Amino acid sequence: MPRKFIVGGNFKLNGSQSSLKALVEGLNQGDLDSNVEIVVSPPFVYLDQVRKSVRKDVAVAGQNCYAKASGAYTGEVAAEMLKDLGIEWVILGHSERREIFKESDEEIGAKVAHALKAGLKVMACVGEKLEERETNKTTEVVFRQLAAIAKQVEDWTNVVIAYEPVWAIGTGKVATPDQAQEVHKAIRGWLKENVNAQVAEATRIMYGGSVNGGNSATLAQEEDIDGFLVGGASLKPEFVTICNAKARM
Repeated sequence: MPRKFIVGGNFKLNGSQSSLKALVEGLNQGDLDSNVEIVVSPPFVYLDQVRKSVRKDVAVAGQNCYAKASGAYTGEVAAEMLKDLGIEWVILGHSERREIFKESDEEIGAKVAHALKAGLKVMACVGEKLEERETNKTTEVVFRQLAAIAKQVEDWTNVVIAYEPVWAIGTGKVATPDQAQEVHKAIRGWLKENVNAQVAEATRIMYGGSVNGGNSATLAQEEDIDGFLVGGASLKPEFVTICNAKARM
């Protein structure tokens, strides 16, 4: 069964009520490829606004959630709260969460497990830093991150993996299609060897790292690239172009 292409827009710490209103209007009026699953992820405070106003064929994701349902965890948001708002997805393990907020592999694995148990679909992020790539540790790092997630996951149906080479996020540098495909293929191979062949074949692997309207169609041609997790470009009109990358091949 072919894997459905998926494009996620991670707005990060950007936006206002007015700017997101305009962004959503652009999406609502856009001619989007009906064969692509599209998910947008605004900051927490704007989740409800976006969910209520965006077209029904575009889903909404939280950018993070905690591994507990409730309690004395000031500043945290529970997966159950996202679900209560009608949010379908959550992004977990993003490199900025790992690097800036020092989230460990184990903590991310626990978050993934809890979010799935709460009924959310998860974009689970993995990826190496520049020094790790330059010392040929890309697969070592990515496989370690995958193992911490796989240890906590029993059913992979609602998990999408997002491979984000950290050195290509927001830098303007992009992994070449061959570089991205090489790691995506390695991830699929790891899943086959460490989970099972069915999960390896069915699990979608997104690429994230300075994807834009100019490079998305070329990247989308690669066999094991099943979508994109888009950062800065998701705040611009070219996001529609990226969502339609498959149709432009």
